[in-house]
This record gives sequence, structure tokens and C-alpha cells, in this order.
Amino acid sequence: MSHRDETPDPGALVHAGELRLTSSDGVAFLAYEAVPARPTGAGVVLLPDVRGAHEFYRGLARRFAASGVAAVVLDYYGRLAADDDRGPGFDGYAYVSRLDWAAAREDIKAGVDHLLSGSAGPVAWAFTVGFSLGGAMSWGQSALEPRLSGAAGFYGRPAECRELIPGMARPLLVLAAGGDVLTTVEDNLAFERELTALGVENEFELYPDAPHSFFDGDLPGQADASADAWERLGAFLARHGRTEV
Repeated sequence: MSHRDETPDPGALVHAGELRLTSSDGVAFLAYEAVPARPTGAGVVLLPDVRGAHEFYRGLARRFAASGVAAVVLDYYGRLAADDDRGPGFDGYAYVSRLDWAAAREDIKAGVDHLLSGSAGPVAWAFTVGFSLGGAMSWGQSALEPRLSGAAGFYGRPAECRELIPGMARPLLVLAAGGDVLTTVEDNLAFERELTALGVENEFELYPDAPHSFFDGDLPGQADASADAWERLGAFLARHGRTEV
């Protein structure tokens, strides 16, 4: 899975655009999908940071699809926000404290349903990939969603999924930021030790001095860490999806 920051060749995608998924409680919520023209059989449910289905994650979905990986971005705010506008004016912090985490887990299940239904192209191996707020949500899916082949997270807070570690049964990829203002190096390292002690298969990488959200856009000095994280993520999907991406 090559590191590409440029806009994917439109010919690499069958389709990219918004859709609405329906959770188990009947609530329809915003999502965004990108369908590859040359599918590998892998698919990812992208769990964003506090911004929800922001353009960064839509672009990332297209980037995955250009590599042959079907992608669907979930938004967390269908039960709270007045509309689906997730542009620069949207303040996710105004809503995040009111999120219903049980409902969010059902929304993730709906995202996995969507991928495995074939609606985004043929998907045999589904993964969650989360960022910040979504990072711990993704790791937690290792214990909650048996249909997954693995769960990856960037700079999540281990405390937000620690109680689920004993039930984790799917491989994890933990991509941690050494300069994270939200999580200490010690807590990240403790998370890796706890996973290993309880027999949870995991790959752990701590990027020294990298700030929180180092993968997000063009942060100064983070190109090498971002490229390495992208390659590690691709290798993780290939290894646990038994397919090349």
C-alpha cells in the first residue's frame, strides 16, 4: 500500500460519496464511502476524530480505495447535530460529551454490515481503523465485533478501552504518538504491556516526539512518521486479510 498524498486517480474508484446507514435503533446517520475499481477483498470502517465525517477522512477513504481497499467513514452525530454539515464550521466538541457510546457501537456494527454486504464492492476481510476519539473505539472492537479481521488505531486513549482488553480476540495495530498531549508515553507503553500480558496479538509502534494527530494532513516535520504509519497499516491489512494491498 504505497504512501500517497496526492488526489487518487479517479479511474481507481468506482464511486465515492455520501450515504446514510441505519443503526439497530432505526436511526439513520451520515457516512461516506469510497469503492475501489480494483478491489483486493479488504475493507475498512474509518472511525474519525471529534470532527466526525470531516473532509480529511473522506479523502483518506478515497486513498484507501485507490489502493484497492473499500472504505466507509462513519459520523457520530446523527442523533445530536441538526444537519450533516461537517465542514470547517462544525464544532464536534459541542457534541462529543453527549455521545451515546452504546449507540456509537451499534453504528460501527452497521458500518461493518455495509462493508460485508458487498455494497462497497467485494469485501471478505473487514477492519476498523480509528483516529484519536476513534482510535480507542477501534481497538475496543477487537472485543466487540467478531466479524473483524483486525482493528487499528492512531493516537487513541488506552483508558477509553482498557476494560475491554480481557475480551479482545482480534489482532490490534497501535500507532501511538510520543508527543501526544492527551496520552502519556507511560500510558501508551503500559497499554502494550497489558495487551501482551493478556495474550492479545498486537503490533505496537510509538513515534518519538510525534504530536497528537500527526497523521492528519501536512503537519510540519511529520511526513516520515505519516509515511511509516501508512506502510505499517497496509502491512497489517495484508497480513491479517491474507491479501495484498
